[in-house]
Amino acid sequence: MKHSDNASHVSATAKYVRVAPRKARLVVDQIRNKSVAQAVEILQFSNRAVAVDVEKVLRSAVANAYENKGFRPDDLVIVESYVDEGPTLKRIRPRAKGSASRINKRTSHITVTVAPRKEA
Repeated sequence: MKHSDNASHVSATAKYVRVAPRKARLVVDQIRNKSVAQAVEILQFSNRAVAVDVEKVLRSAVANAYENKGFRPDDLVIVESYVDEGPTLKRIRPRAKGSASRINKRTSHITVTVAPRKEA
């Protein structure tokens, strides 16, 4: 997937987060194309555990934009947010009659990209 790296876009990534990508995407999809204030509010009232990790990544992206590019946090909007699949930890659980079954503990890479709001 090609990502447009515009000069005004600033991103942050959390790698190897111990949550299944499918679950993380449910939360990340809710904050896409929202302002930072709206997104933080959505994440704080979310019932999902991964919302804490997503909020951390969002705050990191906002801090990167402020520190590195001098953007004001009030003017930022989330232009891109996605979850990629990380490596899967494979575990074995004993089952009946001496057999075993596989347990896949999935990990995620969560990325949030922010940019200044377009004044149109």
